[in-house]
Amino acid sequence: MSDGARQSFTDKAGAALKPDSQKGMLESGGDMLKGKTDKMAGGAQPEGNKGMLQQAGDAMTGAGSTAGDLVNSAANTLGGMLGGAQNNAQQKANEKK
Repeated sequence: MSDGARQSFTDKAGAALKPDSQKGMLESGGDMLKGKTDKMAGGAQPEGNKGMLQQAGDAMTGAGSTAGDLVNSAANTLGGMLGGAQNNAQQKANEKK
């Protein structure tokens, strides 16, 4: 069981197990945002205040990364999502010509 202010392990597993190809843009963005927020919370929460399962979960997911790393990762992810949507729209426009 995860600590109170953190994303539950079942939510994390559900997001990880569902293929990105089956997620819409909003669901993908929401999963990314929840994951990044949880990692920042994991980095801000002292190890002594975490339960044993939360410590193990953080060790497996890398929660505790620096805020700068997370911001860069989020920006790269959003840029990739927006670029992919733009490419799809352009392909559809080209197909209609």
